[in-house]
Amino acid sequence: MHQRSAGMSRPAEWLAFLRIVVGLYFVKALWQKLELVGGVLPIPMASERWIETMPKIVTRQAAENPILWYKQFLEGTVLQHPAVFAHLTAVGETAVGIGLTLGFLNGLSSAVGLAMALAYGLATQWMSPGQRGFHFVLVACMIAFYGARTGRRWGVDELIAARKPGSVLTQRPIS
Repeated sequence: MHQRSAGMSRPAEWLAFLRIVVGLYFVKALWQKLELVGGVLPIPMASERWIETMPKIVTRQAAENPILWYKQFLEGTVLQHPAVFAHLTAVGETAVGIGLTLGFLNGLSSAVGLAMALAYGLATQWMSPGQRGFHFVLVACMIAFYGARTGRRWGVDELIAARKPGSVLTQRPIS
């Protein structure tokens, strides 16, 4: 008689699946925010379209933001240097997306993703319950990806750990 375990069924694989899905969400920045050579090859800089669009979005996010210190940061820092922050968001989202999708440098990718999710959540939390919920779930996912070392399943981190277990790339906070 076959006995079934009362425990979870393949949790590492399901977490890796979730990591990949969230990574693909971030990878969309490749096409939406990065400059594309010939409309195909992304280069690590924000597109002119994103440099023009990002300040309009941030202006809306800051307009009635009740977190005064964050509103001041958005208006006094981000909006004063829109090209810098457009490049940071475009390149950051792309790097997080590639890292999570491929399970490469999972610790670093999820930590940067956590910082971005917190920043975006602070900017939008007042706008709607959907915004609060989305960023809350995204923050929770990033913490879980970091804690579970999800790149060690179906990821490049798994290959590195198997081939070079003592490598700096297999240590926290990188892997």
